[in-house]
Amino acid sequence: MKESLLKKKQKLRNNEYYNMQDLFDNLHSKARRNYKFTDLMKYIASENNILLAYRNIKRNDGSVTVGTDGLNVNYFEKMDSDYFVKLIQRKLQNYHPKSVRRVEIPKNDGTGRTRPLGIPCIEDRIIQQCIKQVLEPICEAKFHKHSYGFRPNRSTNHAIARCNYLMWKSNLHYVVDIDIKSFFDNVNHAKLKKQIWNMGIQDKNLISIIGKTLKSEIEGEGIPTKGTPQGGIISPLLSNIVLNELDWWISSQWETYKTKYKFNKDCNRYTSIKKSNLKEIWIVRYADDFKIFCRNYGVAQKIYNATRLWLKERLDLDISTEKSRITNLRKNYTEFLGIKLKVVTKNNRYICNSRMSDKSKKRTIKKLKEQTKKIKNKTTPQEVNKLNAIILGSHNYYKMATQVNLDFSEINFLVTRTLYNRLKNVMKKEHKTSKAYQKLYGEYNGKKYTISETTIFPIYGVKTKSPMNFTQVINNYTIEGRKLIHEKLGGNLNKLIEYALTNTSEYNSTEYNDNRVSLIAGQKGKCGITGECLKIGNMECHHKIPKHLGGTDEYKNLIWVCTDVHKLIHATVEDTVNKYLDKLELDDKGLKRLNSLRKLVGNSYIQIAS
Repeated sequence: MKESLLKKKQKLRNNEYYNMQDLFDNLHSKARRNYKFTDLMKYIASENNILLAYRNIKRNDGSVTVGTDGLNVNYFEKMDSDYFVKLIQRKLQNYHPKSVRRVEIPKNDGTGRTRPLGIPCIEDRIIQQCIKQVLEPICEAKFHKHSYGFRPNRSTNHAIARCNYLMWKSNLHYVVDIDIKSFFDNVNHAKLKKQIWNMGIQDKNLISIIGKTLKSEIEGEGIPTKGTPQGGIISPLLSNIVLNELDWWISSQWETYKTKYKFNKDCNRYTSIKKSNLKEIWIVRYADDFKIFCRNYGVAQKIYNATRLWLKERLDLDISTEKSRITNLRKNYTEFLGIKLKVVTKNNRYICNSRMSDKSKKRTIKKLKEQTKKIKNKTTPQEVNKLNAIILGSHNYYKMATQVNLDFSEINFLVTRTLYNRLKNVMKKEHKTSKAYQKLYGEYNGKKYTISETTIFPIYGVKTKSPMNFTQVINNYTIEGRKLIHEKLGGNLNKLIEYALTNTSEYNSTEYNDNRVSLIAGQKGKCGITGECLKIGNMECHHKIPKHLGGTDEYKNLIWVCTDVHKLIHATVEDTVNKYLDKLELDDKGLKRLNSLRKLVGNSYIQIAS
């Protein structure tokens, strides 16, 4: 039975619209059976894959960033579709990437240091996306299940949840932290290409193109001899290929070790392995940041030394001895992804205790104070909304820590004093709270601060939400996995509100900016026509009665819809109408709601023959 399109993730909808989902599923299935792929270029250079790559890149916020040629995705906007496809296909036949633009962006560690980012030209980004779309299903079949970074459907939440489980449930209280020196700058190109080959990706033309991508000239620095420049679309996938070998090597020491001892359903394989002399170790990795959990110090010391030597001998990577360490979690915290973790005793057993890391706390305080300063210099609803977005975003991320309420109480104490001292002259005594405020923080009764008709979210207003372990069945490339993805959609409301708060315009009225944010909460983050979950980059706020026909910015005249629905509301050309009808596959109720909106903008009803 065909799955309902009302619960699709946009990426999966795109795959199906361009008839690529079956191909991706097939590649994934073959990879799981260790198939050798020798002719992948025909899929990469196919018309539908190229059009899908353009669509996926266009949805990306970075699509308007220019490369060294000064062009962004808008360059292709009015280009004939056939011409565009042939342009990319010709480039793939004799591929020579353009130079990469180098920019420095601040590191997220609060030190003021920067890290280099390489921005390829837009044609090269399209080609990298074409390659990524075909390689990802194959790689997902080969990647280790406890790798969580830069992979579909996985997040920092899942990595922290896995750490919690190993610390609390498995009582593994020693952790090995290995810090790889400048990992992205030191990847060995020859070893990487060999790893790609060993994964079953044995198309020589494709590997040649990847090699040329790795050696793209960096503006002002020349041709690199090693490294995968951060900023390239394919770089995160390649970095996971590099460290996938590490994941499986650690795993083979315990988790996936093939024991000679027999076991049955009453005696699991780990009970059998314990009969051997092997020592229990588990890896949790997020990109180049990983932890190895052990049961005692002796095992931890051995695996520390073994991993250091393995990384050098196998991958030609050095570690930072200053930043790498062994931690006894009963005595000290270990830091991972902005959270610090340790175990404490409660009711004669060990439980996991987590807080914001000290760096994370300082960074959050700094961001809040800097935005407060901006509000003083430019007191507008837009700047106040940006402060609210920072507060909400911080709550969304750090709520996975068990004692996050203590952290934000401290932050609140330090920031509120600055907030009051700097902004007391522009504060209002009357407090008008929006629907978004009521939805997110309505239960909190602390002192409110209102500036430019916008009430600031309470900094202390956060509650712990335990991170959930990743369900390994979830997968973009199996029917069962996609079904789970669609069922789990809907927990994105806070992120949508955060996005809307950040992306308000000074050219729109305060009423409009406020109501569009509140409306996301009112619609529970779902499209007003299809009922599917809204997604950043695929959501638009529509005036039911257009302003040029006398419509206003009041709440009842607005509705959030997905982009394709918005296009269909305003479409008048028959081919365009049919195109978006085919994509959306609306049911009778959805079509009725759509027609009511078309009538309000002055367009005719859409009739569908029985």
